[in-house]
Amino acid sequence: MHVRRLAVFATLAAAIAAPAHAEEAKFMTGPQGGVWVPLGGALKAMWEKSIPGFQVQVLPGAGVSNVRAVQSGQADIGFGNSITTVDAVAGREPFKGPHTNVCNVATLYPQYFQVVVLANAGINSLKDLKGKSLTTQVKGNTGELITQHILQVAGLKYSDLKVSFGSYNDSVGQMQDGHAQVFTLGTTVPSGAVMDLASSREIRLLDLAEHHEAMRKINPGYTLVTVKAGSYPKQEKDVKVIGYATHVVVSCKLTEDRVYAMTKAMATNVKDMAAINKAMSELTPKQMAEDIGVPMHPGAVKFYKEAGAIK
Repeated sequence: MHVRRLAVFATLAAAIAAPAHAEEAKFMTGPQGGVWVPLGGALKAMWEKSIPGFQVQVLPGAGVSNVRAVQSGQADIGFGNSITTVDAVAGREPFKGPHTNVCNVATLYPQYFQVVVLANAGINSLKDLKGKSLTTQVKGNTGELITQHILQVAGLKYSDLKVSFGSYNDSVGQMQDGHAQVFTLGTTVPSGAVMDLASSREIRLLDLAEHHEAMRKINPGYTLVTVKAGSYPKQEKDVKVIGYATHVVVSCKLTEDRVYAMTKAMATNVKDMAAINKAMSELTPKQMAEDIGVPMHPGAVKFYKEAGAIK
C-alpha cells in the first residue's frame, strides 16, 4: 500500500510540474551550413522562454519544402522565401494548387542569390557555365529553384552542365577539391559557406545585373541587391546579384493568441536574431509587417496594429 501511495504521489507531482496546456510545434528551418539552422535555434529558445508551455521542435528544411510542409500540416512553422511563397499562395510551379494554409508572420532580412566561381575556372559570365560542373542545394530548396531560373535566362539548362545537389557543406567540399567550378546558393552576405571556401580557394562572384529584368519576367518578386566590396576576400568591387526576402510562415490554423505571442517575442528580441545575422540589427515592427503578397496571420496583424506598424 505504501508503495502504491508513493506511486500516486509521484504521478501527481509530475502532473503539477508539467506545464499546463503544453503544446509542441514543428519548425522547419534550412540545410546544414546555412544561416536558417542557427537562426531557427535562436527563435526556438526565444519562443520557449517567452511563451509558457510552448515547445518547438526544430527540423532541417528548405524554402520550397517548408511551405509545402506547413500547407500539408507536416509542420507548423517554417522559414520561407518571399518569391516562392508567393508562388505557393498563387498555386504556380513548382507548387501544385493554391496553398491556403500558409500565413505570413514576419519579414526578417534580404537574401542574396550568389553565383560563386573558382577564380581560375575561366568563368566571366553565365554563358561560360556551359560544360562546367555546378553544385547547388537539393531540390526543394529555393536556391536550387533560382539556379534553374538563372540558367534559363542565360539560355542554359541543367543538361548543359554537370550538376550535383547537396548541402552547403557538401558544395564547399566539392569546390575545394576541384570537383565543381561553380557554386550557387541563396543566403545572407557574407555567407559562412562562401567564407569557408574562400579560406582555401580563390573565388569570384558573378555580377547578375544584366539578367535582372529577365528574372523579373519569371517572378516579379526578384530584386537587384548589392554585395558590397570587401564582403569576401579579394572582392574589390560591388557586385549586383538577385535578391528576395526571408520571412517566417505558420499554419493559418495556429491560434491568434499563439501567433501574437510569437510575433511579439521576435519584435522585442531583435538583438538575439541579429546575433545570428547582423542584417537584422535594425529590424523594426514596420519592416517585419511588410506586405510581400502572402496573407498575414491574424495574430501577427494584432501585434503589428498594437505596435503602430500597420493601420
